[in-house]
Amino acid sequence: MTTTDTTPATATATATTPYAAEVPARVEWARHAPEVYKAMVRLDAAARKGLDPALYELVKIRASQINHCAFCLDMHSKDALAAGESVERIVQLSAWEESRHFYTEKELAAIELTEAVTVLTDGFVPDEVYERAAGLFDEAELSQLIAAITVINAWNRFGVTCRVTPGHYQPGQHR
Repeated sequence: MTTTDTTPATATATATTPYAAEVPARVEWARHAPEVYKAMVRLDAAARKGLDPALYELVKIRASQINHCAFCLDMHSKDALAAGESVERIVQLSAWEESRHFYTEKELAAIELTEAVTVLTDGFVPDEVYERAAGLFDEAELSQLIAAITVINAWNRFGVTCRVTPGHYQPGQHR
């Protein structure tokens, strides 16, 4: 297949470049379950209240990396970049443990909590992870952070299950 400058992946290309075919979504769940979608949007808006916007996007990106949600990675990376986040911090996020010096202690605690809540391989969030976050966030902010992590994980489940197509999102489009 050959694509031209009209596709998001080649928006800056000046020549025709061969790319793999775009896989269509399995189902447009938001169109077929609009009340659920609207409730998720309201839940997302409620979860972000009181959280630093940069930290909120880092949490969304990290959970989406873990969950392999290409649509959410596309969306939240673009939103973070549009809000002034550096490419370097976004790129290093998947290797944050080796790149700790790119993040604040508060961001590191939020990223670590995001991983613990997202994976839940042992069926719980380890006490040391929770305590580190609890030491850096007040109870209201920590509660909002937990809500934000939970909400992005729900969005990721919709995106991955329905195979929502990445590459077409424009920063701020769904706000």
